[in-house]
Amino acid sequence: MPPPAPPTTVALLANPPRTTLPRTLSSPSTHSTHLSMSISSHRPRTAPLAAAGGSGAASPSLLAADPARRDAVILAARGAMANCLGETHLDLVVPGLRLAAKGKVRDVYESGEHLVLVTTDRQSAFDRVLASIPFKGQVLNETSLWWFNRTRHITPNAVVSCPDKNVTIAKRCSVFPVEFVVRGFVTGSTDTSLWTVYNNGVRNYCGNVIPDGMVKNQKLAANILTPTTKAADHDVPVTPDEIIKSGLMSKEDFDEARSKALSLFEYGQQVALENGVILVDTKYEFGKTADGTVMLIDEVHTPDSSRYWIANSYEERFKSGLEPENVDKEFLRLWFKNNCNPYKDPVLPEAPEELVCELAWRYIFLFETITNTKFEIPEIQEPIHERISRNVTQALRNL
Repeated sequence: MPPPAPPTTVALLANPPRTTLPRTLSSPSTHSTHLSMSISSHRPRTAPLAAAGGSGAASPSLLAADPARRDAVILAARGAMANCLGETHLDLVVPGLRLAAKGKVRDVYESGEHLVLVTTDRQSAFDRVLASIPFKGQVLNETSLWWFNRTRHITPNAVVSCPDKNVTIAKRCSVFPVEFVVRGFVTGSTDTSLWTVYNNGVRNYCGNVIPDGMVKNQKLAANILTPTTKAADHDVPVTPDEIIKSGLMSKEDFDEARSKALSLFEYGQQVALENGVILVDTKYEFGKTADGTVMLIDEVHTPDSSRYWIANSYEERFKSGLEPENVDKEFLRLWFKNNCNPYKDPVLPEAPEELVCELAWRYIFLFETITNTKFEIPEIQEPIHERISRNVTQALRNL
């Protein structure tokens, strides 16, 4: 069944924001990240929120192109802080539904031949949950649906329907235990990011030879694939040969998924640049149906699974040694890295409300910028969980 059209609650923007793109980034290269952790309420105090990749450039920021819209979103986010979707228990209220997996962001339920994927407002990084971001689950779900619809010419996907702003019903399939991470730049702040390993002296990463002399946030000569496989609670980089030799995937399946991943990334870069942002890196997951079809699953090109930068300020900031203006959770990563050790500290500082609301705005900004549609902020009339339970129950009856 083909994936559905984007949710009908999304209205067209009359004048979507645009920007002039740097010439050297005007076209993409031709070749071109699930366990939930609780956080103690007794957290160490930290310094006030500092700008993370969003100040210091002389060029006008695309992020500031519509201050009235930004103010409206941040005001709404503040009002929704107490109504974030942190936990779901649909198996207790929806007949026939069984909890299959509880990820850092998504809760997955089984119903016969279908999966019910609920995207929560939980925000993860460094292999743990850090905060809850208002409207995040809805943004991610609607972003993925938009991209799923527009990448069917590259690969089929598992989407069946979208009965709720936070929910996707998908076909069941056998999931490959490999994440296909595609990168276009030497950047990142996590232990497996390309800049971290490169800065530590690694020049052959996941089978890719990276030349000496590169600096952080520099564009690669060509897009590269750096696959990972899941350990108990973190990602482990792996080479294509190791994937095949260990039996994680057959060579035929791996080659097909690799080709799809690189094509998806190249197309994503093109669409992003047309709308004033750079798709820096992302990850894809694939599964295989009973009839042997390799299909795209999980999510695609969301600000959770991808890095995005503002295009028109990238070159100027890069030449000045400044971090790019990011429109993804790198904003959150950088703040936590500056205020704690997010990998080792048992108790993490609480993310300031200012940062949480700013991140909500950036996610919505990215959705509106790329899709040229206006994100509909939900009215807080009933708890999100009750709305989801009602909509999922009805959708399963209609399958």
